[in-house]
Amino acid sequence: MSDPQPWQWSIPRYFNIGVACTDAHLATRAGERTAMIVEDEESGVSRATFAELARQTDRFAQLLRELQVDAGERVLIRLSNSLDFPIAFLGSMKRGAIAVPSSTLLVAEEVAYLARDAGASVIVTDKSMWPELGAELAGVEGLRHLLLAGNGAMPAQHGPIQMHDLKRALAAIETCRPPHPTLAEDPAYLVYTSGTTGHPKGVLHAHRALLGRTPSNSHWFDFKEGDRVLHSGKFNWTYVLGTGLMDPFLNAKTVVVYEGANTPETWPRLIDRHSCTIFVGVPTIYRQILQKTAFSAADLPSLRHCMSAGETLPEPILSAWKARFGVDIYEAMGMSELSYYISQSVHHPLRPGSVGRPQPGHDVTLLDEELRPVTPGREGMIALPATDPGKFLEYWGQPRETARVHRGGYFLTGDYARQDADGYIWFLGRHDDIINSFGYRISPQEIERVMKAHPAIGECIAIGQQVASGKVLVALCVVCQSDCAVDEAELLAYAGEHLAGYKRPRLIHFMQEFPRTGNGKVIRKALQRVVATRQYAASNPPVTPTTGCDPH
Repeated sequence: MSDPQPWQWSIPRYFNIGVACTDAHLATRAGERTAMIVEDEESGVSRATFAELARQTDRFAQLLRELQVDAGERVLIRLSNSLDFPIAFLGSMKRGAIAVPSSTLLVAEEVAYLARDAGASVIVTDKSMWPELGAELAGVEGLRHLLLAGNGAMPAQHGPIQMHDLKRALAAIETCRPPHPTLAEDPAYLVYTSGTTGHPKGVLHAHRALLGRTPSNSHWFDFKEGDRVLHSGKFNWTYVLGTGLMDPFLNAKTVVVYEGANTPETWPRLIDRHSCTIFVGVPTIYRQILQKTAFSAADLPSLRHCMSAGETLPEPILSAWKARFGVDIYEAMGMSELSYYISQSVHHPLRPGSVGRPQPGHDVTLLDEELRPVTPGREGMIALPATDPGKFLEYWGQPRETARVHRGGYFLTGDYARQDADGYIWFLGRHDDIINSFGYRISPQEIERVMKAHPAIGECIAIGQQVASGKVLVALCVVCQSDCAVDEAELLAYAGEHLAGYKRPRLIHFMQEFPRTGNGKVIRKALQRVVATRQYAASNPPVTPTTGCDPH
């Protein structure tokens, strides 16, 4: 197999993601095609066609106009997987506003931080979520409007924020002005990723970002007529925003999403029930389906293509999945700043352990410390031209950080890899300490910043601890205050109150000291080795302090 025609970028002057994902299909038969199917554990199944989404996103954009929300203002979205999410996300961009998706797992203080940092003037959330958010958000300066989705009664007015029932407000709109004429280079959406300062970092994307991902249509997805795409994740993540929403919508494909508690059986059942042809997940999901279910190819006759990203796909999972389901899993690599630009594809044989080849149009170069290209087989930092259409605009409010990753005409990803003679990329990792757990990239500094506020903790370091093949948990290494009295359960409970679920430590290691450099800096890699081999516990047995720091 070989690549199709050489890639040619075509970026128009004017482009709007909301229009491209909905209105663009109205002139064809695809307008009446089902755009999204939502299966909600509590409320059942709901559907919308592309024509219905076009109308509703027009109304959302018009609602923002009537609320005097100008182009460029930020609309923070905290919604579960539902029809309301694309209406708010795409509708914001039709207005020319900047959509800011956020996780429903974030606790109130984390949401308030995002609202303040983004300078959000509008928040869209569900009525059921507002009670936990109200007190924290009431004091966010500049926040003017709250749009509440879902059924049930409206909550009582809380502070100066104007509250609106989203369903009623949209239904009341009769006439809509045309979408805002955004340039392809105009800001479209702002996603937050783990930063190195202990706070999430905003990554601002232009409308052209959607066009920057179009090579994946043929070099990761392998789209075909009649495809139905099921993604196991939540819309707020960049991975899911692309593969589970914008990319299928751009290509007039049906998206299937799920909301509710899930087990490994959930995903095969949804594939079968809705005749899904493409399944997108993380390695953990594939492993759980293989280990904990008896489903096989005979149970999923519609499934023809599987995709994975977020963490390395172990070869045993790849081979076991192929053996049981008769379908390959195509891996890809990307980041919040530039989504999936390297991937396995149907055009080249799979090489287990490699993340694939650079997609056409993405001129990937591996550089040494002097920004010189390395030879095949040598380690280098992955870099792309600063002009790549899929690349982000800037780190929100952080011009120095933006400048730091742009040098010599390159965007420097911070990821290191080697490339073999056939063009396959072999990912080696980052030279920072970001934790990769269950498909999430987690800043250890963010965890440490929160956990250090506990009065019993003197010092703490968050690390990723591999507990099984392909399974990494967040672990917290703790040196207690000299007069502390605390146990593991208390610290885990504290994390549960102040951190989103995917960020919370699952393991606590009490220590007397950390390995350090000569100038006193903690050596995280050495600490990981200590935890993994239990060498520290063997050579330095804990001493029970008279004031009670030993949790056991």
